[in-house]
Amino acid sequence: MEFLPHIQQIAREAGDLLMEHFGKVDIEYKGEVDVVTAADRESEKLIVERLTKLWPDHDLMGEEGARRTSGSDNRWYIDPLDGTTNFAHGYPVFCVSIALERRGELIAGTVYDPTRREMFAAEKGAGSFLNDRAMRVSKTGRLAEGLIATGFPSQKRHKNPNIHFYHHITLQTHGVRRAGSAAMDLAYTAAGRYDGYWEFNLNPWDTAAGVLLVREAGGVVSDLDGGAFDIASKEVVASNGKLHPALLHELQAVMAGEGMEELPDVVAYGKTRSF
Repeated sequence: MEFLPHIQQIAREAGDLLMEHFGKVDIEYKGEVDVVTAADRESEKLIVERLTKLWPDHDLMGEEGARRTSGSDNRWYIDPLDGTTNFAHGYPVFCVSIALERRGELIAGTVYDPTRREMFAAEKGAGSFLNDRAMRVSKTGRLAEGLIATGFPSQKRHKNPNIHFYHHITLQTHGVRRAGSAAMDLAYTAAGRYDGYWEFNLNPWDTAAGVLLVREAGGVVSDLDGGAFDIASKEVVASNGKLHPALLHELQAVMAGEGMEELPDVVAYGKTRSF
């Protein structure tokens, strides 16, 4: 494994830095509700410095603005703090995500959760690992028995259609979870903690490492139409593979406006509830 020992160490360092800030955060706002903290920037600076020292000719793209574009065959995708809103509010669900793409193919990645000291890592063709132990996707075969994850954007939620998908998929599964970190949702799918995951309007640094984790753990990743996942795509559907056709079917049904149950009448509920 050429890259994993290095990027795991870098992710640990960045995670330690985040924990130094955790619980004592000054919040800044990128937009209406999209937050950024000093920890994001310091973590990205650390990661970029370490990667540049090891591989000075590689390109990179970081969530907080770090860019190097030289035409290299290799490009790093860096999310120095995925789950910033959680982090800023003292909610311990966030991670560091680092991935390497070579000529359009994801070849190495790690997602590190510093609060639980869990290191999810994968290298193409070598499998996926959690704290150096091999991990596999779940064996759940029925969507009704599946625990599925999703996420909502920090900005312009009123323009995002996912609440309709959330409502429908909740009724078709054992439950839907919304933890607030796309990278960790994908890592948990790879580890078999979730049976599937979908989300819209993501960026390459959100998905790169997690997508490789799922693939190397035996899972499947696609777009909403079931086509091959593209790092530039804004949407992702991941699963243990067994549930993938059924999950896609239900997501596509929502997109077509088919088979959706109406939400309960809240006014009627308000009139009938008892104290």
